[in-house]
Amino acid sequence: MSSVATWPSRAESWLDQRGKGAWIVAMVLGFILFWPIGLAILFYMIWSNRMFTGRRKSDSTYNVCIRANRMKTTGNTAFDAYKAETLRRLEDEQQAFEDFLDRLRQAKDKAEFDQFMEDRARKARESADAAAANPAGA
Repeated sequence: MSSVATWPSRAESWLDQRGKGAWIVAMVLGFILFWPIGLAILFYMIWSNRMFTGRRKSDSTYNVCIRANRMKTTGNTAFDAYKAETLRRLEDEQQAFEDFLDRLRQAKDKAEFDQFMEDRARKARESADAAAANPAGA
């Protein structure tokens, strides 16, 4: 009996992990197989707010837990100060890493653009050389 009761929650978790697109596919397949199933999935998506949110349920739960953990104090001021300093340092490192990734992307974009312009100029030179070597009137 317990396996029968848990398969809907396992299916819900499986779909949540794959995002809103998986829910929409499940709904469409439900309509194709037997229209009341598709209708039930549609109503469930609306009722559980999966239809209108861009985030998965697990993502928002994670973010709430992180925020709650930051605000929670242990009562030990030395540990709380250490924790706050460590979190601040990690956030600084994360920002520095994101800035590094942005610089890498910009460098890659510039290199690709420079290569494009070089190829374009080379093709224009080759066309001009070919036209000069092969005059149309000759």
